[in-house]
Amino acid sequence: MASPMPAVRRLPPLPSSTTPTQIAVSKSSIAAGDGDGNLVVPSAEELQLSAEEYAQAALERLFASPLFSSNDNRGSLSEEEQTKAGLHITAGDLTFGDDVKSDDISLEGLQEELEKFQSQQVIASILGKGSELREYARDVEEKLRQVELESIQDYIKESDNLVSLHTQIQDCDSILTEMEALLGGFQADLGSISSEIKSLQEQSMSMGLKLKNRKVAELNLSRFLEDIVVPPNMIDTIVDGEITEEYLRNLQVLSKKLHFLAEDPVAKVSAAYKDVEPEVEKLRLKAIYKGREFMLQKLNALKKPKTNIQILQQNVLLKYKYIATFLHEHGKDVYLEVRMAYIDTLNKVLSAHFRTYIQALEKVQLDIATRNDLIGVEDTRSVGLFSRSREPLRNRSSVFSLGDRAKILQDVDQPALIPHIVEASGTKYPYEVLFRSLHKLLMDTATSEYLFCHSFFGEDSIFHEIFAGPFTVIDEHLNSVLPNHYDAIGLMLMIRLTHQHQLIMSRRRVPCLDSYLDKVNIMLWPRFKMVFDMHLTSLRTANVRTLWEDDVHPHYVIRRYAEYAASLLQLNVEYGDGQLELNLDRLRVAVDDLLIKLARCFKHQKQQTIFLINNYDMVLSVFKEAGIEDGKTQQQFEELLKSSQTVFLEALLLEHFQQLIMFVKTRTGEDSASSSGQPIKIEEVEPLVKDFAERWRGAIKLMHEDVIRSFSNFLCGMEILKLTLTQLLLYYSRLIEAIRKIEGGGVLNINLVSITSIMYEIKNYSRTF
Repeated sequence: MASPMPAVRRLPPLPSSTTPTQIAVSKSSIAAGDGDGNLVVPSAEELQLSAEEYAQAALERLFASPLFSSNDNRGSLSEEEQTKAGLHITAGDLTFGDDVKSDDISLEGLQEELEKFQSQQVIASILGKGSELREYARDVEEKLRQVELESIQDYIKESDNLVSLHTQIQDCDSILTEMEALLGGFQADLGSISSEIKSLQEQSMSMGLKLKNRKVAELNLSRFLEDIVVPPNMIDTIVDGEITEEYLRNLQVLSKKLHFLAEDPVAKVSAAYKDVEPEVEKLRLKAIYKGREFMLQKLNALKKPKTNIQILQQNVLLKYKYIATFLHEHGKDVYLEVRMAYIDTLNKVLSAHFRTYIQALEKVQLDIATRNDLIGVEDTRSVGLFSRSREPLRNRSSVFSLGDRAKILQDVDQPALIPHIVEASGTKYPYEVLFRSLHKLLMDTATSEYLFCHSFFGEDSIFHEIFAGPFTVIDEHLNSVLPNHYDAIGLMLMIRLTHQHQLIMSRRRVPCLDSYLDKVNIMLWPRFKMVFDMHLTSLRTANVRTLWEDDVHPHYVIRRYAEYAASLLQLNVEYGDGQLELNLDRLRVAVDDLLIKLARCFKHQKQQTIFLINNYDMVLSVFKEAGIEDGKTQQQFEELLKSSQTVFLEALLLEHFQQLIMFVKTRTGEDSASSSGQPIKIEEVEPLVKDFAERWRGAIKLMHEDVIRSFSNFLCGMEILKLTLTQLLLYYSRLIEAIRKIEGGGVLNINLVSITSIMYEIKNYSRTF
């Protein structure tokens, strides 16, 4: 195994300032080794060599490495060492001197240097040519010598400039020395100034902190003095001044000082507190006394007759409401006294006001109904020739008919009635008008008072204490009126008005009347139910004999029912009250039973049917006039009317064409139970055909006259006549069909009436209306 190669000490680069004259050393000193067998290469600073010798020594050291040895010497390297050397460049047949031995040269670091410089064009060309390195070194040395000579010539040419440059450098050096001394002095001065500035900065910070502390102390002290000191002008204003806006401002300042003295812990232990507190207490007592006298004086003004309470509240009391606030905060007992005085005053004033208003309204009240004005009671009117359609002087039709009374629901928010104006005009109104006017006044007064109490006293409970009296007055009035009120339409109108009043107060966002209006609603519904049941009972217990009149026209009891039911249905359209609909259905059943009983009093069935038709038609006409459509009650009466019309037209046809109708029903298969099954013969049909041909026009004329006499509603009568003639046409058409099936029935054609002729007559009678 080969011994380790000696390490190579790299030659440092020649210093740029080295001149050729400084380089003088022999070549033999370059290759001297150290005692350990390593090759020692002295540095350029230690040896003075010529440029040629230095370059020659460098080249010899480079080419002494094993990379540039012969192939024989390279074979002595191990495979691993050759790999480390990284021989990527082919050196060719390079030859070196015999004095160089691979054993004396260390290849450590050579691989890195070759890899580093292998991209250099000069190194690559040297290794690629494979020429003698010594010759190449001599060429390099020659070129270096030539360059050196040229550099010397250039230096000699520029010697004058260099001398001048040297002189300038010396001058600059002297100037820079002076500047250095000057800047040194500046630096010393700046150091002293910096220390002085630092001292001033410390003094400024100390003074700023003291100033800040003094400002804080001054602010706190000024606030304390402002809160605790009582200005003389404030004392004069509160003690001797009149209650004006300036007085209120001073009163607010006094209130702040009282709160400060009572709540601030620092003020309580200060010496100023002992001096100020007695004076402030005197001012408080004086302010409370003057405030009490002022408020009681203004409250006494409310008791004067014809005083507008709302104007006094808005223009006077609210303007000085801080007095009440001051009393509430600093004079609790006096505040409660003033509060109670206000409650007592307003309670009495409003109670008297509403009592007077109710008494005035009672003078213009129009009584609509009494306990005897029920649907099923006998009419006590006269029975003269011209008195059938007349009512007594008292407008009894308003008992059951709504009429224009529903307009009050549209005028619910109109101003209340002024009693003396209404009384002077001589006009009287149903009670629901007075009810609306009374509650309109109540709502406006309550709204104004509620908002005032909330703003002036800051509490809502005082309102209910004030209005306890007015509510009692109104309750007493309602309790005296409702038990004697038998106008069901008026009661229902009042129920709807109460609902509208609740909506109005809800839109105003004033809840003070919620409980009262609920109580009124509870009072009205039972009374309405009782009056309604009285009407229902009157129908169920009606005396048919006393009510019956030998007249097929609509009965006055049924007209009462129709108007009454239509009024309630009209008032229920927008509300959909299921309980009311149930009661109306019970009322319909009761009136239908009474109507059947009255119809049975007629001897002939035809009159009974006419009576039923007239009454059913009248009920539907009243419903239609009231705008009631597609209701359950209306549909039930329409079904009853249609069934009664069918019965009547059959009876009318049997009266004039009985044989024809019986023949058609029995012989043409309509009545299969009566059919004999024998074929129809000409002898059976011929009398019927001739009889019909002789008198059909006269019979139609008689039926027309009969219908005109029987039905009070011409439209209804005309509709029945058209239905009757249409049914007659159907019967006769079936007769013609039966004749056509008879053998030899053509001989009867001469007596047959054409369908066209019958239809023409039907149209003629249709045009009469």
